[in-house]
Amino acid sequence: MEQIDARGQACPLPVVRAKKALAAMEEGVLEVLVDNRTAVHNLEALAKTLKVEAVSDERGEAAFAVTFAKGAIAGDGAAAGADAAAACPAVQAAPTGGVVAVIPSEFMGSGDDELGAVLMKGFVFALTQLDELPATVLMYNSGVKLACAGSSSLDDLRALAEAGVEIMSCGTCLNHYGLAEQLEVGEATNMYVIVDKQANARGIIRP
Repeated sequence: MEQIDARGQACPLPVVRAKKALAAMEEGVLEVLVDNRTAVHNLEALAKTLKVEAVSDERGEAAFAVTFAKGAIAGDGAAAGADAAAACPAVQAAPTGGVVAVIPSEFMGSGDDELGAVLMKGFVFALTQLDELPATVLMYNSGVKLACAGSSSLDDLRALAEAGVEIMSCGTCLNHYGLAEQLEVGEATNMYVIVDKQANARGIIRP
């Protein structure tokens, strides 16, 4: 069994290191040690994206392990993991070439925040009216507030999600603003996924 000690490492290092190790492994077991639940969720999302079996284990205060099984050693569990990934499109990679909308703030533009909030609400609504919906909406920094309880954009984001659009919010940002438990639509994600989605996008829409 290969082990990666990613305790104390900031997002997206645990995911990046796990992805590289799994890519180099034809089959076997990889254990990744982390010290927070956000990292656990990110690694579980990676497993679903790669269709690799993974089991998480809490081993004490701020001590977690995520164990991946790849190849024949995963047995039927790998198939079950693939089925779970298919049933949860929010954690799967968007098709290469899709359009990605990036929302880095709760405000659109700079100057007057009250006006900026009105403009941002209009921007999110306008996304729902496009002939071709974006494959993914990425939110980071204060943009994650739009997907949380109390946001005036929740209905529009839910409409996008129901139409098959991935709604993804930066997990580090949610934690920074104390909003991890208030996420109402979509999934928390990590910086590796945020960069990867943009790198593989056919086009990027920014407010």
